[in-house]
Amino acid sequence: MQKKKSFNLIKNIISIVVFVILIYMAYTIYQKYNFNDYIKAEYNMGLSNFERDNEVKYGNINSYKIENTNYNDAMFYKTINVTPNTPYKVTCKIKTQDVKTSKENTDAGAHICIKDGLIKSDNVIGTTDWTEVTLYFNSKNKEEIDLGFRLGGNEDTAIGTAWFSDFTIESGIQDESNTWNFLCLLFDYVDVNIDNKNIKLSLTQTDKDDISICMRRFQNSIQEMSYDKIRVTYKIEEVTAPITQLSYDEENGYYVLGYNIKDVLDPYIKEGKYDHIFVAFRTGDINQQKAIPVNDWIGLGSMEYRGLGYSNIRLPDDDKNYVYKYDIRINTFPEEVLMHEFLHTLERNTEEYGIERPELHDYEKYGYENKRLIGLKEWYQDYMNKNINTVSGKIGLPKEIFTKKPVKASDFEYSHKLSELKEPENIMEELNNLFTKIVNLFRVVKQQA
Repeated sequence: MQKKKSFNLIKNIISIVVFVILIYMAYTIYQKYNFNDYIKAEYNMGLSNFERDNEVKYGNINSYKIENTNYNDAMFYKTINVTPNTPYKVTCKIKTQDVKTSKENTDAGAHICIKDGLIKSDNVIGTTDWTEVTLYFNSKNKEEIDLGFRLGGNEDTAIGTAWFSDFTIESGIQDESNTWNFLCLLFDYVDVNIDNKNIKLSLTQTDKDDISICMRRFQNSIQEMSYDKIRVTYKIEEVTAPITQLSYDEENGYYVLGYNIKDVLDPYIKEGKYDHIFVAFRTGDINQQKAIPVNDWIGLGSMEYRGLGYSNIRLPDDDKNYVYKYDIRINTFPEEVLMHEFLHTLERNTEEYGIERPELHDYEKYGYENKRLIGLKEWYQDYMNKNINTVSGKIGLPKEIFTKKPVKASDFEYSHKLSELKEPENIMEELNNLFTKIVNLFRVVKQQA
């Protein structure tokens, strides 16, 4: 009898040990592949591995690891609730190993982003230790967004390994003033290779003087024409480092995107002072018979870089061109290009806030003309003041859009930390989350039955 009791005791102990081992193994697997409601996504299936890493982590919580075994665009994302028209700040720590992009100098790497959009943080590439990365965004008319942690990019792919950890999100208070701070960058030189030909161009002193005068006129004109709905401050910076990379598409030809000059732009972005950026440069020189192929654009707007409105301002190929020169006989509205391209940003912002507005290029549809001396000045004035006549009433930009500026660090002086990205800190919290998921799953199954 005693022998049988001893045998049963040993059997029970073994059963308990085996059970504990199985529980531990299950928990280990669960920790490795539990993504806490994050969804895995990759552009090219089968080229990326996703897991929770217990060895490479920041703090006590397993990091989120993406390994691109070949060039790919991969992320894990989570749908989070947001309050409309509210600024948000998301931070995380990113560590990388051998991260490379398929193209040189592209806006890709390891970063935070809004899925299916252009809003993103700085990239981390190469091999780095834990680096804090920040994403600012405004929820605009949204009540939920898909927040992603990504290895890749919209325009390019990446290879290597990235770890993401220590997620935080906080809401801020939007600056409701109607004063916009502009940065105008004058690039002295363009030095690019196109079709195996090197093209070097430089601004003249006349170019610089013309833009300086136009910025001052733009500051005064937009306040006057909007009936004080918007005010402008600005800073002009001359950049001696050349533009060495251009972007291209069939519609516009060659132009400058933000990431083409990111080494110049990023320090200004990090200052957190500016709401809109003008980039002024030459694409040709008639005297030297040099020209970069562009599709007849003078300015390009409706772009953004790191959440800021961003516009190209093309200087004329000829110093005798009167596009940016005031002359009572030829042109009394030389700041028109600056006005037009910035209005493209307000036009895009209005759409993103879910507010109806006319297209900026549809002036003829509403009976306006591009007039001698003043161009489209009358159209812009009515556009900004919602004074365009239609059979359904007055249309144009809503007054509130002039206070909807990009999100900046200063909006978070009195921020509120949220729990949307909070990770379970111990096994009990993880088990509770798992139990909640199981209950919700049964609830969904029952509803579908």
